[in-house]
Amino acid sequence: MRIKKHLITCSLFILITTTSIPVFAKDSNGTIMSNFSPQTIDNFSNKTIPKKQKIKNNNQIKSVSENGYTETKAVADQKASALLNYGDTSVQYALIDNGKIVLSGNAGVYSKESNKALTANTMYGIGSTSKMFLTTAVMKLVDEGKINLDAPVTKYIKDFSMADSRYKKITVRMLLNHSSGLMGSTVLNAPLFSDNDTYNHDNFLKELRTQHLKANPGAYSVYCNDGFTLAEILVEHVTHTSFTNYINNNITSSLKMNNTKTPVSEFDRSNLAKTYSDGIPTSLPAENINNIAAGGIYSTAEDLCTFATTFTKNSNGILSNKSLMAMENKEYLRGDWPKDADSNLNYGLGWDSVNLYPFNQYNIKALSKGGDTIFYHSNLIVLPEKNMAIAVVTSGGSSDQDEIAAQEVLLSALKEKGEINKIIPDKTFTAPQKATVPKEIKNYEGMYLSNSEFFNIKIDESGTLTLSDPQRPQYGPQTCIYTKDGDFVSPDGSMTLSFLKKSNGKIYAKQTGYETMPALGQTAVNLYIAQKIDNNNLPKNVSDAWNKRINKKYYLLNEKYSSINYILSSQYLKIDFTKGLEDYFQADKIANENSAKSILDGPGILSRDQRDYTFYKKK
Repeated sequence: MRIKKHLITCSLFILITTTSIPVFAKDSNGTIMSNFSPQTIDNFSNKTIPKKQKIKNNNQIKSVSENGYTETKAVADQKASALLNYGDTSVQYALIDNGKIVLSGNAGVYSKESNKALTANTMYGIGSTSKMFLTTAVMKLVDEGKINLDAPVTKYIKDFSMADSRYKKITVRMLLNHSSGLMGSTVLNAPLFSDNDTYNHDNFLKELRTQHLKANPGAYSVYCNDGFTLAEILVEHVTHTSFTNYINNNITSSLKMNNTKTPVSEFDRSNLAKTYSDGIPTSLPAENINNIAAGGIYSTAEDLCTFATTFTKNSNGILSNKSLMAMENKEYLRGDWPKDADSNLNYGLGWDSVNLYPFNQYNIKALSKGGDTIFYHSNLIVLPEKNMAIAVVTSGGSSDQDEIAAQEVLLSALKEKGEINKIIPDKTFTAPQKATVPKEIKNYEGMYLSNSEFFNIKIDESGTLTLSDPQRPQYGPQTCIYTKDGDFVSPDGSMTLSFLKKSNGKIYAKQTGYETMPALGQTAVNLYIAQKIDNNNLPKNVSDAWNKRINKKYYLLNEKYSSINYILSSQYLKIDFTKGLEDYFQADKIANENSAKSILDGPGILSRDQRDYTFYKKK
């Protein structure tokens, strides 16, 4: 799942993300339980960008190309080598042009313990790229008149309900463009080792019945895995068959995608590329992501390229042209969104981006979808008007890295094919010139909350903004310079930080700019990254109740023995508070003696995967 879309680690802000653990219980001294809603696994990949990348010759790279793509083959080999240097165990890639695979290759090793060779048929988890199969299924049913995109979900799933009356306004379209307002990722017992238990799917509607919405349906698009799990169930209700059977009968079989399966499919698991985790010397059991439509499909780069012909001008005919155009629509503009700028995140139906940088610089429409599970990563870029597509899948790494590698190979192919005259160089930057800060700008000082951490922002009169993380003081402060354009700019000039007050009365920090990943390429970001928060002066009885929990340990109880969560982090959560943030638990505002509520309210990735916390006694 794209647990991003994507989380970009920018030079200006290090957004550190981790996978949270679902439900804990207090230690043996007490009976208070805590209901910790699970966080997503997809697209929150924390990567480190080396300051200086040295590319080495790698004799494990194997690729083949059609005549006319020799330069592109060399670029693909170099990008695959770069991905290995970033830490990937293996890389697989393919390029399709007018329905024909013209480049296919792999790099790295199938396994660190055996000499088995990587091939074009080696399979990988594709994470949230699975969402494009779900979106295709829904749009095919739209073409057949069985689903209306703008009809309420309750029309098709009679037993769908929530502890929030606004759920009745959620439409099918909102599930596909991330604007449903659902809290985020209900992944209890979804990521499992060698276990295709359908518990998560079977209990999903039950889980939703106790949840509320984080925003009005349609208010804005913010990445939401649960919307696609709900849409998976919708497809099953309409077709009276499982999602796996539906995509097999209507997509993969007709396209002869023999290496595209789901966790409940019967296939040889030894065809899956091996995965690894820090601190464990041997390969891991097969990773099963059992919320299938959100992020559980396995495939290959060549199969994904074949699937991509669904979305090109010379389409394979699975979808009507009307449905293809609907999927390419700028759905992100239906609700609140930052002013359009170069970016790798601008939602369509299913797509992460329908106006992907840097292809927008060439006036070329580019559609992109990325996916991250815990151990696998993928990216698919389609140029519908050029009848071209590229897929990159990896064991290790991140979908953002895969996307940058894919775009660079695709640009080379466009040039070699004569579709573009030259490749525009990456943007360069100069240090900002400091300007005097107007007094009113000081109003933006204060504490901010991002999707994963707090930021303390201070602005001095000389024009310097200082940003620090009160929970991680060891990282030290970061600075930006105020310029005559009215924004704060990073010292190297690549990123801009601005502030704005929205009609909801809330103040947001917005980040715009470019991130260069050495030896790979450049990407663009245009996102609300944090929301200003106020002090929450707690009544004494509330403060006392929470203080009694300090240093108490709460243990994980309700994950299955095969859960991947058991190797990701400590199996207990120790309660503590940061000085100055005693009125917040994790990223939630404390509401009363036993609960804390999510408060983030914004598009893109800002308020993705929200959760409330409740402590309760159980006899």
